[in-house]
Amino acid sequence: MPLIPEEPQIHESAQGPRATPAGGRTAQTPRPVPGPRPAAPSRPGRPGPLRPTPPAQRTPRDVAVKPGPAAPAAPAVSTPVTPQIQLIPASAEGASDAAEEAVDLLLDSGRAPGDVLVITTGELHPWAAHELSFGEAPYWAQHDAGDDVFYTGAAAVERAGVRPVVVVAVNGGSTTVAATALQLARARAAALLIVCGDPQQINAALSAGV
Repeated sequence: MPLIPEEPQIHESAQGPRATPAGGRTAQTPRPVPGPRPAAPSRPGRPGPLRPTPPAQRTPRDVAVKPGPAAPAAPAVSTPVTPQIQLIPASAEGASDAAEEAVDLLLDSGRAPGDVLVITTGELHPWAAHELSFGEAPYWAQHDAGDDVFYTGAAAVERAGVRPVVVVAVNGGSTTVAATALQLARARAAALLIVCGDPQQINAALSAGV
């Protein structure tokens, strides 16, 4: 029984000396800490770690020059010129709205805005008409930036570049205009071509374009 009170006394005495060395040790601890901290920023400043990086860059440069002849293999990308075609039935008046819904679904599914190109065979999309009011240069600059969904008309499809997904709204125009637009749209769709409009007109346009 007397051993029990002695134990807390030992702990109390242990706490006393601990506080003293702790203070001394604590004072010493922060001193070395700032020392290594400035040393850390000095490391990135040293060219040491950067030296292994340049040789690594030289190697890919040399390698890139060698596969130069392999570059012609890039035209193999032309293989996806036969994209998957999806038809969304809609009237000429509702084709633009159907195309908008298709774009929303694409974006909701994870498609990047810059992956989508929208083409109208009849009246221009309001966005395209608005942007063109500021001139063709800034309008096409947005196309080249590839940061957002781009809208254009059938008459300017040839100027548009390839994108993973192309949505065509057959919202007007003759069968010939629709056929030409669909043919050009198919060549610019790397993965998926969505056509919104009257199925009979679209089938006639597609067959005419083949």
